[in-house]
Amino acid sequence: MNFKVSSSALNSRLTCASKVLASKNSMPILDCFLLEISDNGQLTITASDSEKCYITYLPVLEQDGTGRFCVPAKTLLESLREIPEQPITLELNPNTYELRGKHGSGQFAIMAQDAAPYPAPRPVNEGNTLTIPADVLISGINRSLFATANDEVRMVMNGIYFDIKPDHIIFAGTDGRKLVKNIVRSLTPGFTGSFILPKKVANILKNVIGKEENDIRIVYTNDRATISTEDMTMHFRLIEGNYPNYNAVIPTTNPYHAVIDRQAFASALKRVSVCCNQSSGLVKIELTNNNIHLTGQDNEYSTSAEEFLVCEYNNNPINIGFSCQFLIEICNILDSENIILELADPSRPGLVRPAQEKENEELIMLLMPMRVDD
Repeated sequence: MNFKVSSSALNSRLTCASKVLASKNSMPILDCFLLEISDNGQLTITASDSEKCYITYLPVLEQDGTGRFCVPAKTLLESLREIPEQPITLELNPNTYELRGKHGSGQFAIMAQDAAPYPAPRPVNEGNTLTIPADVLISGINRSLFATANDEVRMVMNGIYFDIKPDHIIFAGTDGRKLVKNIVRSLTPGFTGSFILPKKVANILKNVIGKEENDIRIVYTNDRATISTEDMTMHFRLIEGNYPNYNAVIPTTNPYHAVIDRQAFASALKRVSVCCNQSSGLVKIELTNNNIHLTGQDNEYSTSAEEFLVCEYNNNPINIGFSCQFLIEICNILDSENIILELADPSRPGLVRPAQEKENEELIMLLMPMRVDD
């Protein structure tokens, strides 16, 4: 059995599939890709870590026969990495399971394995179905992912919460110190539901789904989901449990509003962060009449820095402390020219919003304050 494919297309598909693979597997066969050639002129590539299964497809240029076999993932990827774009022929000896790759300037040989022990995927064929444009899904993931936790006790915090309403969808993420709530009103699912997308799955999706893709189809039940596009399908386990009431911690009255140039604010924060306390990362923010004063210091190493920026602020002076790194991350995620910093008092959470909202969207980013010593 042999088949010919584009070397760069094969390498690209394998690289995407490899993101699912675990560094340590309970089943040695999961260190391999499952390759399957069908009689419809298509190569199917499968990668799994037992909880997640990623399947992608690649048209073949030529083929002689059909079959399925497993190939060590690391070896195959490294063999293909430096081959420039050209047709490559893969030949499998069914007796010895030697897989030989032939290209314009040479060849390589890898020992393949029987595919029989490879675990079958567990697709979700029936359940709630959600269709989301690729760019909206990736935007929701990118905005919410940084706020998710790595908590071994509160597992529900380790993912992005999809809060589905008949006339909109909310992407939410929180770790108890920061929170993101992204409302997308351009989506009208027509039903009410929810699920928690695991952080690892979200990271994979943001790397393998391009914004040029068409609609993404999500079918989910209480504990599992399947996400599919034209080029790939992914089956995985959802995080089970009740997500915290994220709306309860968002303050509704914030009398102090400052409009700040996002890029200038981010640059100033990065300069101040060098001298912030290494353990807390505290940056002190003082708002006065059309001015913002940033201060970072580390008494242990006798370092300090301060920055002054012009902003739009006409209210009583206020001092508050936040994590400098979290503020930098928020500035990097937002893409509006200006941001709005909303405050109530130094003991209550602060909100950051884009000054220029996208149509049919509302984005709120919340940060818990840090204690500022006088």
